[in-house]
Amino acid sequence: MLDKLKVFAGNSNQPLAMEICQYLGVEPGKEEVKSFSDGEICVEIKESVRGMEVYVIQSTSNPGNKNLMELLIMLDAFKRASAYAITAVIPYYGYARQDRKVAPRTPITAKLIADLIEVAGATRVLCVDLHAGQIQGFFNVPVDNLYATPVLLDYLKKRCKNDTVVVSPDAGGVERARAFAKRLETGLAIIDKRRPGPNVSEVMHIIGDVEGKHAMILDDMIDTAGTITEAAEALKREGAKKVYACCTHPVFSGPAIERLNKSCINEVVVTNTIDIGEDKRSDKIKVLSIAPLIGEAIKRIHYGESVSSLFV
Repeated sequence: MLDKLKVFAGNSNQPLAMEICQYLGVEPGKEEVKSFSDGEICVEIKESVRGMEVYVIQSTSNPGNKNLMELLIMLDAFKRASAYAITAVIPYYGYARQDRKVAPRTPITAKLIADLIEVAGATRVLCVDLHAGQIQGFFNVPVDNLYATPVLLDYLKKRCKNDTVVVSPDAGGVERARAFAKRLETGLAIIDKRRPGPNVSEVMHIIGDVEGKHAMILDDMIDTAGTITEAAEALKREGAKKVYACCTHPVFSGPAIERLNKSCINEVVVTNTIDIGEDKRSDKIKVLSIAPLIGEAIKRIHYGESVSSLFV
């Protein structure tokens, strides 16, 4: 049945797409995604997809607008090429932080992007660690929101000691941190922070005991690294022995790498939902592959099997 499955990839994360194809044992689809001289994106599918089940792998990471347009135009191309089913595989779903109105006259971009993806032709969406679970409800097509937990846990269990405490960097991440702490059989702490503006945070208090312990800060993404590094300093002030940071999406924009390198964080564990490239590599950063998880989800969807066991 794999002869009816086709995997294509935009330009945002080619290495991850190749790993997924290797896991599935299929050849990557033949397509050309390029730009005209004025910046407009041009997509050409180089093989027939009529009656096929197509998976389009594209993270809407930096440059977010360009990668988003690549995804939308590819979806439209497959829709017009009579693909039987089109699944948008979006390891990192951009514009997700604006998932509700927090002030008058502000947009809900997470919903806008969902509408665009549907109109472009996606019949199913596969994501990893959405910024907010309710984004699944913004779609009128099936959405599978995978969690990077199994990938991260396998690595962290080898480093986890009896004196480890899992730390949520804000109140919104408590559920995620609690689930990790339960599986690692460790304690839990919460950082109370205020966010006076975009990409600006202020650590106020630490709830929980971190003195003399290995603190493991857990978040869904690291953007400018301001929150993580401030949290690490606060944990050190409260007597934490060592500080580790762990996230699914390494956005790493602006001064992120410089901040992480200068910080008191011992190690930053991330996945490859976003291709950070050689320019953002650091001795402190450990990248784990999410390809087997996504590949297994694609396989189960293709064969009509349950993917529930992957939602852990």
